[in-house]
Amino acid sequence: MKKGKKIFVKIFMYAVLLFTIVISIFPILWVIMSAFKTNAQILGNPFSLPTGISFGAFKYIFKNYNFHIYTLNSLLISTSATVISLIIYAMGGYVIAKFRFPGKNFIFALFTITLLVPAQSKAQPLFSLIMKINLYDNIWGVALVYISFGLAMSMFILKSTFMSIPKSLDEAAAIEGAGFFTVFWKINLPLAKNGLATAGILMFLNNWNEYFYASLLTSADRNRTLPIALQFFNEAFSYDYTRLFAALTIVVIPGIVLYALSQEQVQASVAATGVKG
Repeated sequence: MKKGKKIFVKIFMYAVLLFTIVISIFPILWVIMSAFKTNAQILGNPFSLPTGISFGAFKYIFKNYNFHIYTLNSLLISTSATVISLIIYAMGGYVIAKFRFPGKNFIFALFTITLLVPAQSKAQPLFSLIMKINLYDNIWGVALVYISFGLAMSMFILKSTFMSIPKSLDEAAAIEGAGFFTVFWKINLPLAKNGLATAGILMFLNNWNEYFYASLLTSADRNRTLPIALQFFNEAFSYDYTRLFAALTIVVIPGIVLYALSQEQVQASVAATGVKG
């Protein structure tokens, strides 16, 4: 009786897992498949496989809609903001995790409480700041704003990651004459690669998909990012589904590839955070 109950529970768990996978992955696969189909195929049988592989829609949007510029802008903004943020947040997470000083818990609480602050509530002060330093309608102004995004989650992940690194390594290095920066850069930072990968992916995807501030802080076509371009594509391609899905595919693919390349580090970091945090 107990054996039959265990089998039923396993079947139920696998069924729930399979259902979750299907509803999560199917919309993405459907968008990608539709990018290689004609409008007639999409309207006639939306869920059928493409009869052939054609990159005509991708060639068209890159040639006629400056899509290469939007893609390059998104890459420059997202990558630069993520790299700079990682360096700054890694230093902060390391200090909070490894050192004791007055007000440490209060400072960390201030960092994490920013999760409760809506991003749009900071629009006015950030817009005024960007205008004063003459970075309006400049992709580097957008990147500067993005550096502040992901502070709370990144600090939480990196603090937990550095706490999981034995302090005895720091003490042994200090005995050998290593200074603060040597211990941080050469010992702790390499060992924190899992946490850095997780925080970096989360920040990059958030920057890659961000729309509000990119539209607020830019106006010229040459400074648009992919999410802004997609808004115009929705209007221009309202009845041209193949090209619309091709544009959506270009936006979706980088995140999938990035996670696929770093999934081991992300999973290890999540496990370490749950145990050590």
